[in-house]
Amino acid sequence: MKLDLIQIDAFAEKVFQGNPAAVCPLSNRLEDSVMQSIASENNLSETAFILKSGVDQYEIRWFTPNGEVDLCGHATLASAHFLFERELVDGRTVVFNSRSGHLPVCRHADGLLEMDFPAQTFAPCEAPPRLLSGLGVGMKETYRSMDYLVILENQQQVLNCTPDMNQLMTLDLRGVIVSARGHCSDFVSRFFAPKYGIH
Repeated sequence: MKLDLIQIDAFAEKVFQGNPAAVCPLSNRLEDSVMQSIASENNLSETAFILKSGVDQYEIRWFTPNGEVDLCGHATLASAHFLFERELVDGRTVVFNSRSGHLPVCRHADGLLEMDFPAQTFAPCEAPPRLLSGLGVGMKETYRSMDYLVILENQQQVLNCTPDMNQLMTLDLRGVIVSARGHCSDFVSRFFAPKYGIH
């Protein structure tokens, strides 16, 4: 079996920056075990598998080195970038059909891509002891949804965060987002999901 596999750095203008994702365009469906093996061998946080399903529509699935996930922003952006750059989209919008619903990505005249993702509702919560010990930093606020969302005091705390992945792996939710106000942007964030091999 011969497959194309493209590594794309999302959220970056230069190589070796941003958030890398692998994109694997398919002409036929693959077995889940094959996609999982490819993602494990890639050893990137996510590998996106895309399959054309209609005019400017693609099925998309995301696999980490350890399992399939329901949603991944940067791998979706990387997939859209690939399709637009290869001129495989007729219009200005490509729609990805996923387990999380329809995910449109629009290409603007200046070349920038805009994604529309389903919103998650987060509820305030007490930080569980393993979250406190796993992050090892002071927290301003803690919320929960599919993941824990932890608000830190400042951008530097987010950048310096070195969590204990063994502690985070024992949490009841998928992963942990740490975030704070940014210096040159509205906010900065990092995501850790050691159950899925995302560090």
